[in-house]
Amino acid sequence: MAWEIETILRLVIAAVLGGIIGLEREALNKAAGFRTHTLVSVGSCLIMVVSISMHNEYGAVTNADPGRIAAQVVSGIGFLGAGTILRSGPTVRGLTTAATLWVVAGIGLAVGSGAYLAAVSTTFIVFFALTFLAKLEDRITARKKLQNIVVTMADQPGQIGLVCSVLGNLNINIKNIELAKEKTDEANVQVQLCVKLPTGLAWEKVIAALENLEGVSDVKFT
Repeated sequence: MAWEIETILRLVIAAVLGGIIGLEREALNKAAGFRTHTLVSVGSCLIMVVSISMHNEYGAVTNADPGRIAAQVVSGIGFLGAGTILRSGPTVRGLTTAATLWVVAGIGLAVGSGAYLAAVSTTFIVFFALTFLAKLEDRITARKKLQNIVVTMADQPGQIGLVCSVLGNLNINIKNIELAKEKTDEANVQVQLCVKLPTGLAWEKVIAALENLEGVSDVKFT
């Protein structure tokens, strides 16, 4: 009976710890949020508990490694994590969420094996990294978050001004503007703008706004 109570306790602890990290992801509207992280943690814990139970039950009659079943969680979680990684043009999104899923799986395994201190400590370290270190990272790398937009437009007076006006309306900070040394053709000119996008603004919205301008034939991020 004591083992059954211990098993339930481990599953509950795994659910709570996984849910803590999942809540942070849910608050940012990530693909894998509260429920996903909770399920991953509980599932990993269950697999570890099953591994331990099988070893206790059949350890005397077999040389099977009790960690083999649990070890498959580490590799298997990669498929779930890969589903959260998306590439949108020059931007790759979902890497942090994929990493949290992998860590949560480890937390579940730790709880399932009875390593409560390691599991709780890891949970709070990860939560700290996701919340506070994210703000620190934004400050440190603020100057590096510059992107280049190459706009192919009609070679006519006022066209560059219209482009800059659209970017200004989107609160985009223009750092530099350069004209291509050679024209793409007689009627068009290529302009490269080094810009800093405000937080939360998707590059797709920028492209759509510029492509709606009369005289603009192509827009791309480099």
